[in-house]
Amino acid sequence: MDIDAFSAVHSAKWARLHDLAHQRRLSGDEADELLKLYQAASSHLSLIRSVAPEGALSASLSAALAQARTRFTGARSNFMEDLAGFFVVSLPAAFYRLRWMTLWCGVFFCLVGAAYALWIGTSPEALRSLGSNAQLKQYVDEKFIDYYSENPAASFAGAVWTNNAWIGAQAVALGITGFWVPMMLVANAQGVGIAAGVFAATGKLDVFFSYILPHGLMELTAVFIASAAGLKIFWAMVSPGPRRRMQAVADEGRSLITVALGLVLVLFVSGLVEAFVTPSPLPVWAKLLIGALVLAAYWGYTLVLGGRAFRAGSTGDLDSKDAGYRAIAA
Repeated sequence: MDIDAFSAVHSAKWARLHDLAHQRRLSGDEADELLKLYQAASSHLSLIRSVAPEGALSASLSAALAQARTRFTGARSNFMEDLAGFFVVSLPAAFYRLRWMTLWCGVFFCLVGAAYALWIGTSPEALRSLGSNAQLKQYVDEKFIDYYSENPAASFAGAVWTNNAWIGAQAVALGITGFWVPMMLVANAQGVGIAAGVFAATGKLDVFFSYILPHGLMELTAVFIASAAGLKIFWAMVSPGPRRRMQAVADEGRSLITVALGLVLVLFVSGLVEAFVTPSPLPVWAKLLIGALVLAAYWGYTLVLGGRAFRAGSTGDLDSKDAGYRAIAA
């Protein structure tokens, strides 16, 4: 086959295909024309590749066909649209689905922490097991408070963010085991409860809360969210409902990825509060107000945007195409 003669005969059609494929909007007739040209050009490309598979003409026609194919299959939204969809629909819907489990994890944590605080704060024997009077006094008067200001705020925020992200990642990744999340919640509640008990025994419980609550309100809520996500995937495996077990786990696992990405930002905010607000010279009421506003912003975001997205059918999962349920024809 003479490539030059073949190109001369069909070049007008290929140029028209290129123009229609790059045209912003198509009428009904133009869409029909594009489809016919696409089918014809596909046959032409096969013939050309049989003679000169690596030629410039083959590459150019392949590019035109690829662009035309996106018009049939639907071009993906741009980055900003995807970003807006994530923060306005997917993420709040995923948080919303976990709202009750998040609250139950918080209640469990608080009950365990309160039990340890009551035990340490009212039992002299338990208090003595933690250290001497001098050591406990140093912890209350110096170590606990200095922890928030002994390092530069920026580096401290990074360290806090990394540590909390690690805790959240464990809850999310190992939640499917069923035992890791309760064990982690108990361990963290134990640490907080013991510290509260030591401060209560020395009559400085107000100091403890003035340092733990500004950032802890959001930070601990993030831990509860991660715990809820881990338990959600575990429960999908135990009780998949009408779905196949692996299908249920896959559905929850993809939604869980959305939650994990959102927690990166949530923990970043709580880390900033812990590094810049908690040790600051602001009045205690101002620190508590900032912490409460951050927490209120999260729940407002979850309940308002998340509730609206959830009622509209969003779960935080990927759409069917991204999840691999619908293949795009080549």
